[in-house]
Amino acid sequence: MKRKRVCIIGPYRADNVLGILDNIREGIRWSIKVFLAGHAPFCPWLDFLFQLLLLPGEKLTVADYQERSMAWLEVSDVVFAIPGWERSEGARAETERASRLGIRIVYGDISLIK
Repeated sequence: MKRKRVCIIGPYRADNVLGILDNIREGIRWSIKVFLAGHAPFCPWLDFLFQLLLLPGEKLTVADYQERSMAWLEVSDVVFAIPGWERSEGARAETERASRLGIRIVYGDISLIK
């Protein structure tokens, strides 16, 4: 089996910090499952590390993160939408972009990534 580049999408934002942390955990767990299945995942939930490690005077904006995610999506073999993706404005935009680019979208079943 050829290793696929998989852009994983789903909710990141939430109404409170606990919801955000839950979304980060869920996204990273799905990314690990995709990795263990033999693929090369792009995991946007690890973006929090960039933000935590910025030095004084360095700045990244939400738009910077969104543009980087779209750049990875555009070179992915497959987009994998985790359960709950539809409640994310960003994930909905990503599915629209993937559809326009002809990139296959798999919804919630890792075994369908081929």
